[in-house]
Amino acid sequence: MATFVLVHGGGHGGWCYQRVARRLRDAGHLVYAPTLTGLAERAHLRTPEIGLETHIRDIAGLLYYEDLHDAILVGHSYGGMVITGAADRAIDRVAGLVYLDAANPVNGQSLVDVAGPIIEAIRPLGQTVDGVELVLVPTGQDAAFYGVTDPVDADWMQARLTAHPWRCFEEKLALHNETELWALPQFHIVCTSTLATRDPELVASARSAGRLWDIDTGHDLMITEPGAVTDALLEIAGAESGSPTLPLVQLRPSPDPSGS
Repeated sequence: MATFVLVHGGGHGGWCYQRVARRLRDAGHLVYAPTLTGLAERAHLRTPEIGLETHIRDIAGLLYYEDLHDAILVGHSYGGMVITGAADRAIDRVAGLVYLDAANPVNGQSLVDVAGPIIEAIRPLGQTVDGVELVLVPTGQDAAFYGVTDPVDADWMQARLTAHPWRCFEEKLALHNETELWALPQFHIVCTSTLATRDPELVASARSAGRLWDIDTGHDLMITEPGAVTDALLEIAGAESGSPTLPLVQLRPSPDPSGS
C-alpha cells in the first residue's frame, strides 16, 4: 500500500482530485487530498499573510500530524511549488515527488520566475478584497483556461473555483535541505501540449529514467483524464515499492464511459 498526498493548484481545492482519489483508494492505497489555506472550503481563512510558505506548512503539517511516512507527494500546477517546499521541510516523511503538469522550481524561484508570462498576464485581471490581492478570480467562463471542455465537467468545476492570493505566486521558494531533497525520485506526468514549453534537459532526464508520462488532454488532467492519471500514479507506486524502472508511457486513454 502506498500513501499519496494530492496537492491542488491555483484556484482549486482538494475537491479537484475526487475522481483520482476514489480510484487510488479502490486500489487499496491511502490517499489525502487537502485544501490549501485560503482556497475552496478554507476560503474563509484568507488573510493578507497567506503565501507559498503558508501552503508549504499546510502539507508539511499534514505529514506530521497524520504521522505519514514514505508519502508520495503529487502536485498539480502551482502545487509543484508546494510539494517541493513541503518535501524539503519533512524530508524524512517523503518517498518521492510527482509533478502533475506542474511547476518544477529550484531554490530561490517563485511561480512568477518559473511560469513568467502566463502568471504575469493574469495579474491585471485580479482584484483586491479585504486587503488581499487576488488572481484567478472566477469569471464563470474559466473552463477553457484549464483545458476542460466537457460541459458537465466545466459546470462542476466552475461552481468550485475560488480566487487565489497573488502573494503565493510571487513568494520565492526557500529550501534548506537541498542535498536530501534532490536525492528523492521525481516523476513527471505532463500534458502533451505543454511538453514543448518545458525545460528540455528536465524532460530528457525524466524520459531517460523512465519517469515521464505524457497524457494528451488539458491542464486539469485529474478532472479530464482521471483514469490515465491514476494509472500513472499506480505505476509510480509500483516503482517506489521496488519494481523495475518503468519505461516512458504515452497515455492516449479512451473516454471513461461512466463520465466519472
